[in-house]
Amino acid sequence: MRPLTEEESKTVFTKLANYIGKNLVHLVDRNDEPYCFRLHKDRVYYVSEANMRLSISIARQNLLSLGTCFGKFSKSGKFKLHVTALDYLAQYAKYKIWIKPNGEMPFLYGNHVLKAHLGRITEDTPEHQGVVVFNMSDIPLGFGVTARSTVDTRKLDPTAIIVFHQADVGEYLRDEDTLI
Repeated sequence: MRPLTEEESKTVFTKLANYIGKNLVHLVDRNDEPYCFRLHKDRVYYVSEANMRLSISIARQNLLSLGTCFGKFSKSGKFKLHVTALDYLAQYAKYKIWIKPNGEMPFLYGNHVLKAHLGRITEDTPEHQGVVVFNMSDIPLGFGVTARSTVDTRKLDPTAIIVFHQADVGEYLRDEDTLI
């Protein structure tokens, strides 16, 4: 477990800023206790500094994970957010989308959000912006990237894609053998 390099930090923070914008400051500068990002086996973990100091006594090959896994670096150096970061993304999200009950299951099966399933959307959401997807009861279901802006969404037909699927809580069941 090591700190992120400057280039890795830039990549991670750029990806997170796409979803939570300026609220990224709240992840790094917390009031309760200091938290940090650490890299272990190509995965980025968000962990309290107290737990990180305790983990030093464990050998690297014996350490599976520590804290919350935010995502993983691919072999080409790209960063992919995991669904395990959803709690933090939902808490600080700048743009949100709520889907109707008839759209929950298709989204949880890995499909994109259609306009027919759209319940509400944050005003002035730009195109290709990271959004967190909620059900109508404000329970976070996953996250994705908008296909159209809020203004363009009003003109579309009901079968048009509004949000491209990135990750959802259904991945826990679909990919349970590869999550570790």
